[in-house]
Amino acid sequence: MRLGIRLLFAFFLINGIAAFFVLRVFMAEIKPSVREVMEDMMVDTANILAELASDDLAAGRLAQGADNSSASPFAQHVRRYATRPIDAAIWGFSKQSLDYRIYVTDTTGRVLFDSENRAIGADYSQWRDVARTLRGEYGARSTRDVEDDDTSGVMHVAAPIYVQVPEGRKIAGVLTVAKPTRTVQRFIDRAERKVFMGGLLLLALSAAVGVAVTLWMVWNVRRLRDYALSVQGPADGERHDPGAPPTTALAVPEVPGELGDLARAMDRMRARLEGRDYIEGYVRALTHELKSPVAAIRGAGELLQDELPAADRTEFATQVVQQSERLQRIIDRLLELSKLEQRQHAEGRAPVALHDCAEAAIAQTRARAGQRGITLALQGHGTSGPWEAELVTLALTNLLDNAIDFAPAGSAVRVELDGATVAVQDSGPGVPDYALPRLGERFFTTARPGGERSGSGLGLAIVQRVMALHGGQMVARNTAPGLRVELVYRAA
Repeated sequence: MRLGIRLLFAFFLINGIAAFFVLRVFMAEIKPSVREVMEDMMVDTANILAELASDDLAAGRLAQGADNSSASPFAQHVRRYATRPIDAAIWGFSKQSLDYRIYVTDTTGRVLFDSENRAIGADYSQWRDVARTLRGEYGARSTRDVEDDDTSGVMHVAAPIYVQVPEGRKIAGVLTVAKPTRTVQRFIDRAERKVFMGGLLLLALSAAVGVAVTLWMVWNVRRLRDYALSVQGPADGERHDPGAPPTTALAVPEVPGELGDLARAMDRMRARLEGRDYIEGYVRALTHELKSPVAAIRGAGELLQDELPAADRTEFATQVVQQSERLQRIIDRLLELSKLEQRQHAEGRAPVALHDCAEAAIAQTRARAGQRGITLALQGHGTSGPWEAELVTLALTNLLDNAIDFAPAGSAVRVELDGATVAVQDSGPGVPDYALPRLGERFFTTARPGGERSGSGLGLAIVQRVMALHGGQMVARNTAPGLRVELVYRAA
């Protein structure tokens, strides 16, 4: 399972569990909270009405007659309350009825007054609201009109009615205020809907944040992965030049926090590993190339210690000089290449004309070409660009040296300019097709027309590096006869 899918799965699992329990708590708390507020208000109402009813109860005026009439001013006010017209808008809901039922019992629990005339004379002494209040405790109860219907519940809150006696105040009765819970059910339902929709919105927002965080994390991790892949060695089966410079890696990704620390640590590790691998490959390849001329010099030197004919002595002395020159060429080219590989880019300031660089390269190689009877020709004018003149000239000089080595005596080597492209064309035997992809590898050489391998194998490596510093490329192909090498510079 991929990292992004795992992160998303873990986030949604944790978020879903948390949302489930949080929503469940909120939904479970709405109904009791509303009813607690409702009970608190009924406590105040019951105590106010109990004070208002105390004088009428003490005077015996609360008891209702057979016609449900009462001489009590309190009873008359309560009945007028029950018939009052009402049209109130409460937070978007319309209230058009008054829902309090008020009844009063005496000290024995018998109902003296009932605003709805439902229980006059009934014995309520066993009801929790009346019984507890008569004992001086807080009395309240909730009773369902329909046993299995939670919405049919009625909340009853009682308050004691005190009367003055010579000894002080005593409980002379109980006033109970009753209110159906269905009157607040619509407020509960609306609150539950709002909480539920808010919970869904919160879940959606948190999911969006989770997706964003996951994508951000996966993106940064993939950048680190791509960076790691760009600096690793070649896979099994891939061709690798042991003396080639380290592969150009992606820039160190700029990522925050611990991922940034990891990226920088990877970059330091890459630098150490590349330096070690580079030096190891360099030394191995250099040792291989130096072995042949050193062995030839040693063999010739040992023979020269003996008495030899003048012709043989001259031959072996010439061999020592030639192999020494070969060693010198290898060392000089290695120094040039080493300098180039330490640089990250060319330093082109003013526009440089390719024509001028080509003329300079031809001037440097004309004497050597003349020794071999080879003519150097320049065609075209080319363009100008922000290139480094010395490096462009160095690359062309190495190409011309290479072409002179392979061109037959009496032939011509042409330098052709076309825009930002410079081509060097010879009329030699070319190179085998299998060798074309390897041109530019350090120490890779092909046999000269005479069968010898006197080259250093570093000339085209220098050309390749010069092109890399300029952001261009070297393209070689056989033209039968000859080899054509094009240097394509990146235009400004």
